[in-house]
Amino acid sequence: MAKTDARILIIDDDEDVLLAAKLYLKQHFKTVNTDNDPNNIPMLLKNQNYDLILLDMNFSRDATSGQEGFYWLNKILEMDPTIAVVLITAYGDIELAVQGIKEGATNFLLKPWDNKKLLATIDTTLEVNRSKKEVFDLKSKQKFLMEQGDQPFSQIIGQSDPMLSVLTTVQKVARTDANILILGENGTGKEVIARAVHRASPRKDEVFISVDLGAISESLFESELFGYKKGAFTDAKEDRAGRFEAANKGTIFLDEIGNLSMPLQSKLLSVLQNRKVVRLGSVKEVPVDVRLVCATNMPLYQMVEEGKFRQDLMYRINTVEIHLPPLRDRVEDIPLLVNHFLDMYCKKYKMPMKRLHASTLKRLEKHHWPGNIRELQHAVERAVIMSESNVLQPNDFFLSTQEKQETDKVVTTNTNLEATEKMLISKVIDKHGGNISKAAKELGITRASLYRRIEKYEL
Repeated sequence: MAKTDARILIIDDDEDVLLAAKLYLKQHFKTVNTDNDPNNIPMLLKNQNYDLILLDMNFSRDATSGQEGFYWLNKILEMDPTIAVVLITAYGDIELAVQGIKEGATNFLLKPWDNKKLLATIDTTLEVNRSKKEVFDLKSKQKFLMEQGDQPFSQIIGQSDPMLSVLTTVQKVARTDANILILGENGTGKEVIARAVHRASPRKDEVFISVDLGAISESLFESELFGYKKGAFTDAKEDRAGRFEAANKGTIFLDEIGNLSMPLQSKLLSVLQNRKVVRLGSVKEVPVDVRLVCATNMPLYQMVEEGKFRQDLMYRINTVEIHLPPLRDRVEDIPLLVNHFLDMYCKKYKMPMKRLHASTLKRLEKHHWPGNIRELQHAVERAVIMSESNVLQPNDFFLSTQEKQETDKVVTTNTNLEATEKMLISKVIDKHGGNISKAAKELGITRASLYRRIEKYEL
C-alpha cells in the first residue's frame, strides 16, 4: 500500500501513546515524528515543515484544564497558520474540544482511540487542510498583488529630470479630484501615468476603467460609454451599463481623446458637465461620480484653433496637464528600462539572464526611438528571443532607421572628415538593423575595422 505524502508530528507526554501511534501511522504516512515535550515545538517547526500535528491538551504540569494545550495551539498557529492541528484529550471533554476548534484547531480526537478512528480523523483533517492552504495561498498572492498595486509609482521607471518632474506633478494632483490631461507621443507610457494617478488617489480602492476611444466606432460610442437598455437595438438582449457607470466612484481613463468627432465631443461634454449618463434607449438619467483622466498624442491646442476640437471640452478635461517626455529626451533612463525589460522577458521565456555589451548600450542611447518606450520594449523582447548569447551585441537589436531631421542637417553641412565618417557609419549600421557584417560590406571595410571605428566614435 502506497504511503500518503504527508508529514505528521505527535506531541504527547505519554511515551506509550507516542510509540503506538508512530508504529501504526508509519504504515500510512511517509513522515511521522514524535516528542514528549511541548517546549520542543518551536525547534521542531523550525527544522521541519509539518502538514498535521496531533497535540495533547493536558500535560503533566496541568492534567485537566487543557490550558497548556491551548497555549501550544496558539503558539503553533502563530508560527505557521497553515498547519492542521488535531487536539487530543483523554477525558472526553467536548467543551474543551469545541473551544479548541474556535481557537483554530482543525479537529479533535478522544483518548483512548482505535486505530481506524485515528486514521480516518487524520485523513479527513488533511483533506480539509488542503482546501485551507489553497485559500491561504490565494489570499497571500492577492495581498501581495494589492500591496504591489498600492505602490503608486511602482510601474514608473525613470530617474531623469524630466521624469522626476512628471512624478512631482502626479504626486501633487493625484490626491485631488482634478481632471487630468496627459499629453505625449505614442509609446511614452500615458496609461502607466494614468494608473499611477489612480493608485495615489483617494479612489485607489475603487475601479480603474481604461477606454481606447480610437478603437470605438462612432456608431458604438454611446452604447459603449453610456450603456443601453434591452431592445435599444437588434443585439441589445439585456440591459447593460456603460464604461462611465462601471467606473462609478473610481477613475475613468479616456485614451486617444483627440480622435473624437465633433458630435461625439458634444455628447461627452454633456456627460462631464451634468455628471449623469442616459443609457441608449432610455430617458432615465443615472448619476455618475468619476475621476476623469484623458490622454492624446495629438496637438489639441492647434485642433482647437482649427475648429477640430471643442474649446469648452478642452477646458473641462485639462484642469491639470501632464506632459510626458519622449524617450530621446530622457536618455539616462534607457539603462533602467532595458534592465527591467531584460528581467521581464528572460523570466517570461525561461531563459538565463542576459545583459548588454557596453557598445550595445551606447547604440541604444544614441537611437532616436520614434516609438519611444514601446519600441524599446519590443526591441528588447526580440533580442532576448533571437540572440543565442547571454551578452547582447548591437546586431541583436533591429532598430528603425528613422533619424532626427537635425541629424540629417549635420550630415549635409558638416565638412569635418571624422564627423562625416562617424555619421555615415551610424546611418549604415542603422540601415542594416545593427548587422555588422552587412554594414561593413556596404562600407567596403572589414568587420574588425568597423568594430574599431565603433569603439573610436563610441557608437
